[in-house]
Amino acid sequence: MFRPMLTKWGSKRRRTAMTVLLAVGALLATTGPVAEADPDAASRDVYVSPAGSDHAPGTARHPVRTLEQARDLVRQRAPRLTRDLTVHLAPGVFRLGEPLRLDARDSGGNGHRVIWQGSGDTELNGGVRVTGWRPVPGRLGLFAAPAPAGLDNTRQLYVDGVREQRARGPLPVTVKATETGYTASADTLAHWRNPKDIEFVYTAGEALWNIQRDGLGQWTEPRCPLAAAEGTTITMAQPCWDNSTKRVLFPDIPGRSVNMVGPADLTNGRHPTYAENAFELLDTPGEWYLDRAAHVVYYLPKAGQDLRRADVEMPVLEKLVDARGIHDVAFRGLRFSYATWLTPSSPEGFSEIQAGYTITGANGWAVQGLCQFVPGGTCPYASWTREPANVSVSHGQRVEFADSVFAHLGGAGLDLIDGTKESQVRGDVFTDISGNGVQVGGVDKPVTDTDADVVRDVVVTDNHLYGLPREFHGGVPIVNGYTVRNTISHNQIDHVGYSAISVGWGGWPDKIKRPATPNLSHDNTVSDNLIFDYMLMLDDGGGIYTQGITGSSLDDGEKVTGNVIHDQWGLGKGVYTDNGNTYETIRGNVLYRTAYFNVGTVHVDYRDDLGNNDPTLIEGNYWEQGDRDKSDKGAITRNNTILAHPSDAPAAIVANAGLEPAYRGLLARQVGGLAPPEAPSRVGTFAAPGKLYATWNPTFAFNNAPVTDYVVTATGGGTTKSTTVSAADFAKRAYAEISSLTDGTAYTVTVAARNAYGVSEPSLGAAPVTPGPRPGALPGVPTSARALPSATAASIRWNPPAATGDTPVLGYVITVSDGRTIAVEGRDALVTQPTVKGMTRVVDNLKPATAYTFTVAAVTATGTGPAATFTATTAAA
Repeated sequence: MFRPMLTKWGSKRRRTAMTVLLAVGALLATTGPVAEADPDAASRDVYVSPAGSDHAPGTARHPVRTLEQARDLVRQRAPRLTRDLTVHLAPGVFRLGEPLRLDARDSGGNGHRVIWQGSGDTELNGGVRVTGWRPVPGRLGLFAAPAPAGLDNTRQLYVDGVREQRARGPLPVTVKATETGYTASADTLAHWRNPKDIEFVYTAGEALWNIQRDGLGQWTEPRCPLAAAEGTTITMAQPCWDNSTKRVLFPDIPGRSVNMVGPADLTNGRHPTYAENAFELLDTPGEWYLDRAAHVVYYLPKAGQDLRRADVEMPVLEKLVDARGIHDVAFRGLRFSYATWLTPSSPEGFSEIQAGYTITGANGWAVQGLCQFVPGGTCPYASWTREPANVSVSHGQRVEFADSVFAHLGGAGLDLIDGTKESQVRGDVFTDISGNGVQVGGVDKPVTDTDADVVRDVVVTDNHLYGLPREFHGGVPIVNGYTVRNTISHNQIDHVGYSAISVGWGGWPDKIKRPATPNLSHDNTVSDNLIFDYMLMLDDGGGIYTQGITGSSLDDGEKVTGNVIHDQWGLGKGVYTDNGNTYETIRGNVLYRTAYFNVGTVHVDYRDDLGNNDPTLIEGNYWEQGDRDKSDKGAITRNNTILAHPSDAPAAIVANAGLEPAYRGLLARQVGGLAPPEAPSRVGTFAAPGKLYATWNPTFAFNNAPVTDYVVTATGGGTTKSTTVSAADFAKRAYAEISSLTDGTAYTVTVAARNAYGVSEPSLGAAPVTPGPRPGALPGVPTSARALPSATAASIRWNPPAATGDTPVLGYVITVSDGRTIAVEGRDALVTQPTVKGMTRVVDNLKPATAYTFTVAAVTATGTGPAATFTATTAAA
């Protein structure tokens, strides 16, 4: 049973509390509890403490020390269970030298369970502490320490429970892509120490202002290491380079690659956004670098950090728990922490396709997952490589994870894959994870002849997932593959970089007018979740994203019901029915403040020759989209209500979404240290006469205190000018203005985030822009403008103008024939413009059965352009 509790973890308070807890554990090891109410239970249960001894019998008075010894005692007792067997883990840190490996011998039986019960302050730690810090001569502020024994490589470093930034920065040279890498404008990288450690990062997202769209698609962030830097020749590691830059093209379908995900022409995607993991990039407090050749760790401390007293942790293990074939096992009250994932540091790199899945292996780009489309293509279609989780269960039955914390992790958080059944993830916290949070099921067995490999009857409910992914930014808090009767319900997901929940797979053949991959999925439910502040870094995703076939009919297809989804930053949809999405029911959800669509999009059903759409039911939702009731060749929209204000949403739906009352204590848990937030990302700018404008992707990792404001700094011509924008104002406008600048001077902008504990390191700088006179051209007329009215409100819909004049669009102005003028601001006003995606706003307080005239005009830094005019008549009351 979940016990609501407050957990302070990752600060100096944590270390003080841990010292006390370890002392208590040592006392229990020698004296035991005052009384044991059930002597039979004491003889059956197993007790383990960091202060115990593996020569002890594992009783309450004499606990063992290691999880392996506790497991071996369980194996002796499990076959004779007459009641639940509990492994009592004392408070404290269990440092693992290897993963805890469990199999069928470690299972419950006879209707009883084995329960690994922690205290809430029981930490399974896969890292090592770094000590012995000394100043580096000749480098003011830089410290070094010997790499601990057993640490050969890692991708993360934490100081007092706060993830710090691996050294990064812009490339010191310009580069031009070649067949094997790049030609640089100078030989700078060849003179850096350890060039093979350097990693190029390719951040995607929508192109916006002077932000480039790198990567393999708006939803991806690939990473590739260097193989060599010799003179001006940069050779990239293989197979990462080929898997990230090559595609098989359909000879008869122009512009479409065989894998159908992302662009066929990857020329633009070859531009590195920035470089990471080089000693020479250590220039900002909070950055670190592991010199593997010299076996030395370097760190540039932040203000107030004292490395003599700090708890500096570097993850070593890639798995904390690896459970295969277990059944009737529960993990409760545990903290899974400090694990890494090293494949992206190898020549494989991280050639992301979607949701952390990557193309891997030599020649992977040409064959992997391309079943039926190319000779030698491996099957099934779209069976790419899933990123591994640091805690993994395969072929498990009746496995439970409850009242636990998954944080400070370097891969995905938790895997429930390959035949796992009747299991649950309930009342847990997932945060500060490099990639995906929870991965349920896989995509490599879409159809199976037996039940053995089917993932079914898994419940993921009442969890809080936030502040992720921290490294592989295309990751998703909850990913569900081809599964049966799974339930994802009553979770709160907030402050995440991309989509919140992803379900299904294999729908991309829709792009070439072929049916989606047949699969075994049916009766999956995504219900009553609260999702907000999502897609804060990448684009083309959703609050709930689904593709592929979800069942055999609307009766057993996926149900998306009762969710409250709002405040989407990136371009996408609240509920995204992507390629091949079939038999999904979207009912009774509350959806607002999304950039582009609340629900979308209808696709043709290519399983037959009838020209129908993929069967979908969109019914009884409360939204801003305002689509009229219709039956569109199998796609049905009916009985939805325009939502003029969030407060107008049915109170019962809003109150029921998210964590249920018994689990709301999760929201008060402090995970990690108290520190300034992470830096913002993807800063973009443009210039006007005497001023410039800046936008950025907001911080979603804020280290236990919300972001209060942003500091925007423009540097140019030997001068620096800053302005401060409150987080609330930025959320509303999505840009900042810096004025009184010198025309003809190039300025570079960085942005830092502030919370109660200080100011973050500055972001990577935007490309320079130069203020100066402009011709004075105004934006064009918005297109496709229309009103979709109800009796008392209208959903106003339009597309941005194709021509923006001197500068990008900053917002819009709506006028109503009753005399009102409504200013339209926000991220959607900015991000919809480059690719001309739809805008939506609701105008309320209209009279029933009344004709209205509306206008919409675009606003730029130059002025307001000509308006589109349109009329509509509201419905009768």
